[in-house]
Amino acid sequence: MATVWIPSLLRDVTQGRDTVEVSGATVAELIDGLERSFPGIRERLCSGETLRSGMAVVVDGVVARLGLAQPVGERSEVHFVPAIGGGSGLPP
Repeated sequence: MATVWIPSLLRDVTQGRDTVEVSGATVAELIDGLERSFPGIRERLCSGETLRSGMAVVVDGVVARLGLAQPVGERSEVHFVPAIGGGSGLPP
């Protein structure tokens, strides 16, 4: 099973758990597994059939370019990461 790291903004859905073991061959399947255990988490992660705007997923240290279709290994580490915007405020 993959280890899914839950961002702090979603831990209210996972009863405070910061990591969860979930099986699945893709990010979409992991989210399905999370939804079975923690109803409501899908709507916080997804908008329809894609990740929500401002949310990224990292699989084994690499940003998932395939989104929900990204393959996940049996021992993968998966992080859902809220996007961070803004800059230094300094002129170029």
